[in-house]
Amino acid sequence: MEKNPMRRQLAIMRQALFDQGYLDEQFIQLEELQDDANPNFVEEVVTSYYRDSARLILKIEQALERKPFDFNKLDGYMHQFKGSSSSIGAKKVKAESTLFREHCNSGNGEGCVRAFQQLKQEYATLKKKLEAYFQVLYSFFFFHPIKTKFYIFITCQVIF
Repeated sequence: MEKNPMRRQLAIMRQALFDQGYLDEQFIQLEELQDDANPNFVEEVVTSYYRDSARLILKIEQALERKPFDFNKLDGYMHQFKGSSSSIGAKKVKAESTLFREHCNSGNGEGCVRAFQQLKQEYATLKKKLEAYFQVLYSFFFFHPIKTKFYIFITCQVIF
């Protein structure tokens, strides 16, 4: 049994992100790529994801307001969004991106709108869960400053 309750909470929160299907093995790979030579790697990737994805969500929303739908443009935006989501291991967001693209390919505008609403919901949920996780992570390493693969998050301003 873990003696440090904050460390235990952190481990449970992190595992829940995987168990609930919000993150996949790509996130672990990002953590493994981080080292002393590149100590801000995960932070940079996550920062880039949120910056790029917010811009892409806005573009998709604007494109969905225009009728008739330009399915090629929508698919292109979603292709970029899916790639960004894949880069951090955002599993549920990536799955919704795939569904959206399937609707684009079949010319199903209503399906695109529904899939996009679900995608935004999964995106917001992941955002909240990661924010809570990184807050606990920050607190843990602020009070227990040990050097691990996560130490770069001590000054994490990435999230939201």
